[in-house]
Amino acid sequence: MTMNIMDYDTVALDDEKSALVIIDQTKLPYSTELLELTDLKDIWDAIYMLKVRGAPAIGVAAGIGIYLEAKKIARDEKEFSAFLGKFRQAKDYLDSSRPTAVNLSWALNRMEQVVLSHRNQSIGKIVDALRREAQEIRNEDIWVCRAIGEYGLTLIKDGDGLLTHCNAGKLAAVKYGTATAPMYLGKEKGYHFKIYADETRPLLQGARLTAFELQESGFDVTLICDNMAGMVMRNGWINAVFVGCDRVAANGDVANKIGTSMVAALAKRYDIPFYVCAPTATIDMATPTGNDIRIEERKPEEITEMWYTRRMAPEGVRVFNPAFDITDNELISGIITEYGIARAPYSESLKGIFQRKVSGINHQ
Repeated sequence: MTMNIMDYDTVALDDEKSALVIIDQTKLPYSTELLELTDLKDIWDAIYMLKVRGAPAIGVAAGIGIYLEAKKIARDEKEFSAFLGKFRQAKDYLDSSRPTAVNLSWALNRMEQVVLSHRNQSIGKIVDALRREAQEIRNEDIWVCRAIGEYGLTLIKDGDGLLTHCNAGKLAAVKYGTATAPMYLGKEKGYHFKIYADETRPLLQGARLTAFELQESGFDVTLICDNMAGMVMRNGWINAVFVGCDRVAANGDVANKIGTSMVAALAKRYDIPFYVCAPTATIDMATPTGNDIRIEERKPEEITEMWYTRRMAPEGVRVFNPAFDITDNELISGIITEYGIARAPYSESLKGIFQRKVSGINHQ
């Protein structure tokens, strides 16, 4: 039986092999390769090198990865303080792999709380609790993305033209994705969207991942270069923009893949609603504004050499390669979460979202 990309789990746990199983996204769309990662350094490398990427998927991978490391630590350490010390070393190490995506530290902190809350139990029971929590993080991601899709679907209609930037699809999560969740749920209902996917330089996630997964899933998808977004908007082909994000500040500023802020500014110019799809795990109320978000800078070679058979840029030229940019809250029409849609003023509406979360209100 021939399988396509949608038949594989993006992130999964193989407990018998003590392995984090991921699709190697650096190989897409040329080949679908599953990696079984058992060493913490390999998991760190996979996150840093974007073999697994997307804020939700990174959080799930971190939860599974630190659980697997805890299994190893438990073989040598039977006393709680020694176990906790090594667990925290592993947690800090894994947390250093991608500084901008808040889901990484969110998942790791959540796993640490499991350890602390079970400190009076045996190390074996602590490890068991960590396994359950890692699986719960993964299961929650599926529910969260579907809920985001349901809220997002209320904002669009059958036949709409939609633009998305980078990859916030199934490959960036366990299922549905965030920005693509309204698209997938709409397809389940028989809607027909015309989707435009930005290429997303320099790592081409829009071309290699979004266009690939949407085409595999039977969508009407058109690939465009990043600098073509203004043209398709001016032509009247876009009814709404949906993007994901790696961190939302308390004031509603958003860090997402480089180029997102330009898409938002263009959408504002052409009076097109611009929506950010953000699980509450991505919202960092401890970060006041986008100016306080640390932006990851990556290697120059991603611009000067990657994808080319010969070097494209002159030797010795200076390169600035930020992985993300900040989209100001004034450019955002709404932040779609699993607990509802936040709108300006975001400093108040985001607090309301968390109140709904505490109250357990998740229906529309």
